[in-house]
Amino acid sequence: MKISFVIPAYNEEASISACVRSIQAELARTPLDAEIIVVDNASKDRTGEIARGIPGVRVVQEPRKGLPFARQAGFRASLGDLIANIDADTLLPPGWLSTALRCFSTENIVGLSGPYEYHDLPLRGRILTRVLEGIGFIFYLFNHYVRGKDGMVAGGNFLIRRDALEKIGGFDTSVEFWGEDVTTMRRLEKVGIVRWSWRFRILASGRRFMAEGILRRNLRDVTNYFAIMLKGKPKTFQYEDVRLPPRS
Repeated sequence: MKISFVIPAYNEEASISACVRSIQAELARTPLDAEIIVVDNASKDRTGEIARGIPGVRVVQEPRKGLPFARQAGFRASLGDLIANIDADTLLPPGWLSTALRCFSTENIVGLSGPYEYHDLPLRGRILTRVLEGIGFIFYLFNHYVRGKDGMVAGGNFLIRRDALEKIGGFDTSVEFWGEDVTTMRRLEKVGIVRWSWRFRILASGRRFMAEGILRRNLRDVTNYFAIMLKGKPKTFQYEDVRLPPRS
């Protein structure tokens, strides 16, 4: 089995190296046939240059800005049986791969996702996000036991079978940002089971929470989640690009 790590990156010069290194470290802990693809998504900084300088990384150019365009470009360039959609501001923790392989080997699933752990938020922010995660668990229980489907996904921590993505025609590029992950999940549910595992955590940046406010950001996420689940399209279409500050 081969796994393709696809990392969309728009102006991510401050975070792309750490993201890739975390993937390489995890592959060293759990050896597996793998490839790492960074999709330079119309960056105006040194993202592509930095990524090309990391051994073992392939850079794909996607001039059309937007997460779905970048994810689709990476998917088309990939060769793996599993496509790992990883955001450029995330870090793989030890055990990420072993958890993924265990889930895919013991369950008949087409996708696997899990929660973010915001490693760079202040203590108050980390506590608040955990409280809100607990509220999200209520939605999870409803989806799991009432709908019969897990119905939760984090787009930057989303592992998908290649053949399932091919069946649904890849990523929906008509959804620019908000809810692109939920849209993909709903389409995948038509061909198989998308599993949510609380153990399948990934370390993520809380930069959007710090820029937009934790409550405001979560309210937008929840609003767009239900809009897609009930009406098939997000409620919010405009978004701001939030980047990490360049490293000196």
